[in-house]
Amino acid sequence: MNGQATLQLMHKMKLNGMASTYDGILQLPLDKHPDTHECVALLVDAELQNRTHRRTQMLLRLSKLRYRASLQEIILDKERNIKKEQISQLADCAFIDRSENLFITGATGCGKSYLACAVGNQACLMGYRTMYFNMNRLCEQIAVAQVDGTFIKWMNRIQKASLIVIDDFGLQPLTQQVRLALLQILEDRYARASTIICSQLPVAKWYEYINDPTIADAIMDRLTAKASKFDLKGKSLRRRS
Repeated sequence: MNGQATLQLMHKMKLNGMASTYDGILQLPLDKHPDTHECVALLVDAELQNRTHRRTQMLLRLSKLRYRASLQEIILDKERNIKKEQISQLADCAFIDRSENLFITGATGCGKSYLACAVGNQACLMGYRTMYFNMNRLCEQIAVAQVDGTFIKWMNRIQKASLIVIDDFGLQPLTQQVRLALLQILEDRYARASTIICSQLPVAKWYEYINDPTIADAIMDRLTAKASKFDLKGKSLRRRS
């Protein structure tokens, strides 16, 4: 079998990373071709990198993160109450493996959503399935899913995500329907996956916001059992030129 026939088979088998590298090798003079073992290693590595890249792009697309942010872009200073050590501890996403939650609180414009999306982006790069929800949209999706009969399927999708981000928690009053759904989401994820909550409200006021003592106790018990917190300070970043 000649090189072009092999190349066609690679494309047919959808070994696109391998095919691209092999095509490059075929373009080289014969005396520049790698030996058999080196060639196999190059092809396998190229295919692995291609598949990893495709999976990462898929995870980023499905996450629907609000911002394409990165941890490297986070502004670190005392005024914002963010330390380099804190960001470094998030970079390997080990908190997801430990099923720890993350609370990001602070005034409007201080960078809560951006930080959460940066963590979400890092999680996608590390191969973790991630989902982003604005609280208003989350409430809408709960209502729609319960009406059209897809609620269980929708909940199962959330349960499978290694990390979910709930943004703008506290801006919209909760209905009983949403309270119960939120409790079920957190129950499904307890000790199995991680949740990031972004809120203008300090954590101490979340009980009052949930506005149902029994459900609030249950929700907060599941959220705070294993959690760390960022309390962002400083002026609104939206006002910076």
